[in-house]
Amino acid sequence: MAKIPPVSAAAIALTEDIEVIDLHLDSMIPRRIFGYDLNQRHRSGLGLFFGHLDFPRAIDSGLTGAMWSITTNPFRPASARWQAFLNNLQDLKGLVEGSENRVQLVRNHSDWVRIRNEGSHGCMVAIQGGNALQDAPQGVRSIPEDLVTRVTLVHLTNSVYGATSSPLALGRRAMPLSSVGKSLIEQLNDSRVFVDLAHIAERPFWDAVEVHDKSQPLIVTHTGVKGVKPHWRNLSDEQIRAVADTGGVVGVMLQKSFLQRAGGPKDVGMVIEHIEHIAKVAGVHSVALGTDYDGAIVPPADLRDGSAPVRIVDALLRRGWSEGDIRNVMALNFLRSFKELRP
Repeated sequence: MAKIPPVSAAAIALTEDIEVIDLHLDSMIPRRIFGYDLNQRHRSGLGLFFGHLDFPRAIDSGLTGAMWSITTNPFRPASARWQAFLNNLQDLKGLVEGSENRVQLVRNHSDWVRIRNEGSHGCMVAIQGGNALQDAPQGVRSIPEDLVTRVTLVHLTNSVYGATSSPLALGRRAMPLSSVGKSLIEQLNDSRVFVDLAHIAERPFWDAVEVHDKSQPLIVTHTGVKGVKPHWRNLSDEQIRAVADTGGVVGVMLQKSFLQRAGGPKDVGMVIEHIEHIAKVAGVHSVALGTDYDGAIVPPADLRDGSAPVRIVDALLRRGWSEGDIRNVMALNFLRSFKELRP
């Protein structure tokens, strides 16, 4: 393996000075599978796919906040998915409470400001796969303590809400968003929870844009873009602009098979290409970071140790990006949307 180059002193200093938010961390998956303790500092890597981050290493990497996602097994019965979500939510709360105040839960922008003033990492709870809520007695309103800030409508399989963009769509990608899916979006809007359009097939994506409350920002937390790498997982330019037009943001992920174009960079540069494409298509204020660390992904070799923030900052500086624009991409764009949705 080629030696991973060091980052510049300027990149280290800037990363230490700015807010850095990751819109999608999936470390609750190895927690469920392996009993992975997020409060313990682990050596990097549980094989290729997991072990990218824990609370101490997330903080050390420069992450001042993140959406920590709860992903539910879609093959469980609906009632079991809801109970599993409640169990996992309680577990995540317990992990945060056991962090000795290094991590605190964030429900809204005011929480964020307070928690950051106290020097803690802000944990925003997210649901990956709305099917966790299918059997919730009062739908979104059943979520305890208003803790969830975002719901990804569908994941890697079809659900009662609509079709996934993955090959597991099994011929249903052209199916419209279901009436149940539209109802879920209305509930999320009423509760001012981000509607996340990562993973959804293109036809239900546009149905979701149509039914969504136009006064609230949409979000796509972790994706690549077709303008750099045509792939079923990635967004078209039209989809990017549709999200940006609501005041929302698009987070770039780290799965190299979704990002690396033929003949393109093999390192952090492949991430930068997607960031710069979004900025070109919809403006720099529409770009964010959503790594998908611990989501069974294989990042570029130089990002596998959880060091994405400083390496992305370093790469953007080398590309001539201004400090202000870097601050926007790394956190401020999302915080603008978050303040609009949940002041």
